[in-house]
Amino acid sequence: MTDFASLADLRALCLDLPSGHPAASAAVFQRDATLTKPPNSLGRLEDLVAWLAHWQGHAPPRLDRVEILVFAGNHGVTRLGVSAYLPEVTTQMVANFAAGGAAINQLARTAGAALRVIPLALEAPTADFTEVPALTEPEFLAAVATGYDAVSPDCDLVCLGEMGIGNTTAAAAIAAALFGGKGARWAGRGTGIDDDGLERKRAVIDRALARHAASLNDPLAVAAALGGRELAAILGAALAARRHSIPVLLDGFVCTAAVAPLGKLRADTLAHALAGHVSAEAGHRILLHELGLEALVDLNMRLGEASGAAVALLILRAALACHTGMATFAEAGVTDKPADESAEPKAAG
Repeated sequence: MTDFASLADLRALCLDLPSGHPAASAAVFQRDATLTKPPNSLGRLEDLVAWLAHWQGHAPPRLDRVEILVFAGNHGVTRLGVSAYLPEVTTQMVANFAAGGAAINQLARTAGAALRVIPLALEAPTADFTEVPALTEPEFLAAVATGYDAVSPDCDLVCLGEMGIGNTTAAAAIAAALFGGKGARWAGRGTGIDDDGLERKRAVIDRALARHAASLNDPLAVAAALGGRELAAILGAALAARRHSIPVLLDGFVCTAAVAPLGKLRADTLAHALAGHVSAEAGHRILLHELGLEALVDLNMRLGEASGAAVALLILRAALACHTGMATFAEAGVTDKPADESAEPKAAG
C-alpha cells in the first residue's frame, strides 16, 4: 500500500516524473510513411498511435490489457440541495455496476476493457466544504493512495471515471479555484437540476471559494479542500500511470477537474493523458481549453462513469488496427511515388 506522508511528500512525487519514449513514437511515424495511403491521410488517428507508443515505450504499441477504473465517493455538500438525486444513489449505482446493468458495463465489454469499480467510504461522505475542508489531509492522502495503487503497472492503457452524487459541484469548485471565475463560470446542471438548483449550486461554490481563499495558491490543498475521495483517487491513478509509463484516457468534467491540480503543479504532468470526450456539462469545454487538452469525441454526453473514455477507446483501437494491419507499399506491390504533377499529360490514344 502506497503511503504519502504529507502533501509535501505527494507534491515532490508529482514534480519528479519520467518522460516518454521519443524513439518509439518516431518508429510509428516511420512505419506510417510506408503504408498504402497518402501521407497523413488518417489524420489524428496516426498521431494517436504515436502517442500510445511514446508513453508505452514500444512500437507498435499494444492495447491488449486495458482497464477502466471507476472510483465512487459521496459528498457532504449535497445537503445544500446542489443535486437532483439523493446521496444513496451513489451506493445504488455501485451495486448496478456490480450487476452489469450500467452503461459503462456495456461500453467496457464492447471496447474490450476490464472494468473495476472502487468505492471509497460511501458510508462517510466528505464534509460540507462551505464550512470546513471536504477532506482532512490524511483523508485526502489516503484516497490518493487508493487510486495510485489501483493502477496495474503492466497495463497498456487506463481509462478513468467516477460516480458520486454531488461531484459536479466539487469539480466546478476545483476548476474555479485553479483557473479563476466564480460558480457562474463553472457550474452546470449536473444530474439535471432546475434553475433554482443551479443558482444554489453557484452560490455554494462561491461560498466555498471564499471560505478556502487562503488555500487557493496550492493545487493539492485545493483538491483536498474542495474535492472528494473519488476525485482524489483519480488524481492518484493518473499520477501512478505517468510513473508507470501508461497512457490514460480521461472521462468528462469531474474526471478532468480531478487531474487538473496535476496540470497546475507542472505543465507537462498530463502529457500522458488524452481527453476521451468533451461533455455537455457547462464547464468541461472551458476546463479542457485551460489544460490544453483536445477531446477525441463530442457526443453531448454527460453521464460520467468513464462512458466517454470507453467510447474514445474504440477510436484508439481503430487507429491501432490501421497501423498494424495495413500493408506497406512494398508488400502490396503499389507504387509509392506520387505522380509528377509538373509533367505534361500524355495524349490520349
